[in-house]
Amino acid sequence: MKRLGSTGDTFDAENTFIPDHVPAPGSFLAGHDVLTDEDHVAFHNQTWDVFEERGVYDVTFGYNLAKLNLDTRHPEAGFRYAESTEEPGVLLAEFTPTTEFCPAGNSLAIGAFRAWNGLADRHDYDLVRVRVAEMHNESESLNADLQRLEEQLEATGEVPGPDALQEESA
Repeated sequence: MKRLGSTGDTFDAENTFIPDHVPAPGSFLAGHDVLTDEDHVAFHNQTWDVFEERGVYDVTFGYNLAKLNLDTRHPEAGFRYAESTEEPGVLLAEFTPTTEFCPAGNSLAIGAFRAWNGLADRHDYDLVRVRVAEMHNESESLNADLQRLEEQLEATGEVPGPDALQEESA
């Protein structure tokens, strides 16, 4: 069953890792074991399924957010992954939006965090830490929000709900 729709000039073929068509690993992944080739493809295939089940869609493009990695129109956007060298069982995911002012960057990154950690039985990691690439104009505040969600998850063992950040500031 073909999940990603048409290929050709617009999308890379499924199960491919083309380094020139995905963002370069950013500072969040520096010093960690960045996934490439089959390792990247394997986790990204799991990501597709998790995002599909949890409805992590990029409404601008109208597709599962995992498809962004295959969209040749945005070769420097999407996800890169690394296994933490400091925390066994932890995967680091860095999301690079299509533009530095992407208004959906926050909701997409938080949606990805909730999906991966809410369906942790679908992958081999105890925790997936998510950050937005520094190129985004609000990356500092977005990443602070993501870190607070991680802290809540680690403290309670439950993925924080949609109102978790609002409750904290009240």
